[in-house]
Order: sequence, then structure tokens, then C-alpha cells
Amino acid sequence: MITVRPARERGRSRFDWLDSRHSFSFAEYYDVRHLGFGDLRVINDDRVAPGRGFGTHPHRDMEIITYVLEGSLEHKDSIGNGSVIRPGDVQRMSAGTGVRHSEFNPSRTEAVHFLQIWLIPAESGLPPSYEQRTFGTDDKRGRLRLIASCDQADGSVKLHQDARIYAGVIDRGEQAVLDLPPGRKAWVQVARGRIALNGVSLDEGDGAAIEGETRLELVGRGASEALVVDLR
Repeated sequence: MITVRPARERGRSRFDWLDSRHSFSFAEYYDVRHLGFGDLRVINDDRVAPGRGFGTHPHRDMEIITYVLEGSLEHKDSIGNGSVIRPGDVQRMSAGTGVRHSEFNPSRTEAVHFLQIWLIPAESGLPPSYEQRTFGTDDKRGRLRLIASCDQADGSVKLHQDARIYAGVIDRGEQAVLDLPPGRKAWVQVARGRIALNGVSLDEGDGAAIEGETRLELVGRGASEALVVDLR
């Protein structure tokens, strides 16, 4: 079964410096029908204006994945990490017992567009940790590239949860396939472009909850990029 979460129905937080779309309940947006999907708690589609960003703020007991689509995002945290994340980079921060961090657009001219994904960890009270890796476009072209997993398979960043995240850059007519083991479910998020998921049309910003399917076929209907979260 595939249940589409249309982009236009997502929650929204909009300020002079931020345009954020929420697939699930987040901050002041609350919808009892969309509180999360299994261990997947947040998918925020954020655009931040040049020279602006999120000031230092705390997190606890959450796996946070940041995936930049356009522009750059500067990260600083209370455990000593500082970096700039660009398209192709995947950042994983495990908040654990508690961490404070900031996210800032260092460009004076270009907005930054990124997805942020939160997963509930398998254990609470883990030590905070941080990891960043780059997965180039060619590595994701026409396939679903594993970028985050509980076992760090294929060079992916580590998740402290039984979940796997894949990213694919799928052009028109290209097909990317993922087999799901029995009993698993998944979420597909279209980061940009348009795809067909097992024949179901999804546009940019659309998400889809998948249950009871054993094979996912993503076909590009233009220059597209999508993430798949495989969940217990």
C-alpha cells in the first residue's frame, strides 16, 4: 500500500528568513494524523535566506540527518564540531544525552535549500556524536545509494536505529529499484523533480508511506532526486 502525502498539504513555518515545510507535526504545526511514521519523526524541507540561520539551540535523544540540495549550510555544535555542508554532503548528528548547535547560511547572495530528517534512536542517553560524508552525484545517478544505516554498510554514516536511508538522482526514464525485506516499511520523499513510485506519480515535495510492499521502483519523469527511508 502506498499512501501519498502531497506537498501542498504539509505544514508550513514562514518568516522573512525561513520557509520550512513539515511532512510531520513540528514546532507550532500539529496534526494528529501526521505525527511521524514509525521511527521517522521529522522531515523538514527548509530554505534559509543568505546570511541567516538557526541560532544555538538544544537537542536530545534524536538522530538528525541533514541533506543539502542547493547552497551551503554552516554547522557548529557544543561537542566541538564545525563544518560547512554542501550538495552531496550528508551530516549525521546523534543528540544523545544533549547537544547544542547552530545552523547558518554563510553565503551573502544565495539561499540554502536542505532536508532535515529526524529518527527516534533505539536507545536513549547515548553519548552525543557527529559524522559527515560526501556522496557525489555520479554515485547516486540512476540508483538508490545507501547514505545512512545502523551498520555503516557501504561507507554510509551510522544511525543508532534499525533504519537505512538511500538517496537517488534519477533522470527521465531512469529506474532505481529497492527490495524491502518482509515486514519492513518505507518512506519516499521527492526532494526535487517528479518520479513514479510503483506507477504512482509523485511531484516535488511529495512524500509517500509504503507498507506491505516488497519492491520499490522509482522512475524519473524529469531530472529528479529522492530519498528513501527503510524502517522496521
